[in-house]
Amino acid sequence: MRIVRHLSAFPAEFRGGAAVIGNFDGVHRGHRALIDRAIDCAQPASAPVVALTFEPHPRRVFAPDSPPFRLTPFRTKARLLKRFGVDVLVALRFAAPLHQKPAETFVADILVDGIGARHVVVGYDFVFGHRRGGNTDLLRSLGQEHGYEVAIVDPVVHGDDVCSSTMIRVNLETGRARRAADLLGHWWEVQGRVRGGDRRGRQIGFPTANLHLGPSSLRPALGVYAVHMGLENGGTTQWIPAVANLGTRPTFDGQGVVLEVHAFAEVGDIYGRHVRVAFVDHLRPERKFNGIDEIRTQIAADCEEARRRLADPNNAVDLFTRG
Repeated sequence: MRIVRHLSAFPAEFRGGAAVIGNFDGVHRGHRALIDRAIDCAQPASAPVVALTFEPHPRRVFAPDSPPFRLTPFRTKARLLKRFGVDVLVALRFAAPLHQKPAETFVADILVDGIGARHVVVGYDFVFGHRRGGNTDLLRSLGQEHGYEVAIVDPVVHGDDVCSSTMIRVNLETGRARRAADLLGHWWEVQGRVRGGDRRGRQIGFPTANLHLGPSSLRPALGVYAVHMGLENGGTTQWIPAVANLGTRPTFDGQGVVLEVHAFAEVGDIYGRHVRVAFVDHLRPERKFNGIDEIRTQIAADCEEARRRLADPNNAVDLFTRG
């Protein structure tokens, strides 16, 4: 998959494709439906599928003081879009020159002149342009003028819930990681490089890999989780069952939120390595203990419960197609 940051660098061979537009935060089942529709539009002419997205997320620009909310950092989003069939990812900088464009100018400059779209695929609630001045009706009307076709995709429902980034955030923030995965269509995960810590986990018999969530990453419910830990090596990921604590470590008067992951297999020295952590199930809230012996006993119980849940075929790492 090609990644394009500026329209001036858009490859000429990818013009005339099917453009799917969105923030794609989470790349959930609803987003997958948009991509699948774009693939259907592109296939008869063997045209490319182009995903058009914006960085940073518009919410960060318009509400800079809002709490961390992002489900997928750019690296994860790009990997998922590639896996689901996108040929070109256009990630435009969301700054005043872009978000102040009137809707008609957005279409002319970006969809027509910029990427030469023959098909445009959007969700049912899509709005665009300065002050959200354009909607799906205007997009269709402008399509007749500029010569592109428009496909509008209805909401995707899984169980009783609409698959939306907002609903997924609610589930993660309330400790329902498994339900969030159902709506996403893949495990929700965080990633980062393993940092050195105070090695308390090793001292009490449960060595951990420590990761710090990025400043814009969503904060799910604090506590202990059954997780899959992925070690990246040469373009592939080795997945290992694990247990993780996301919290402030109140027993040790910790400060700041840290993700501590204890793998159920020998991983060697992984300081500095890039790690992915897929959240499977929330086991319990974070709590403060009275001493090392009490915390050691609880961690052993957490490990046993995490092993039990991860042994369930419904919680296997490859339950959802993964990249």
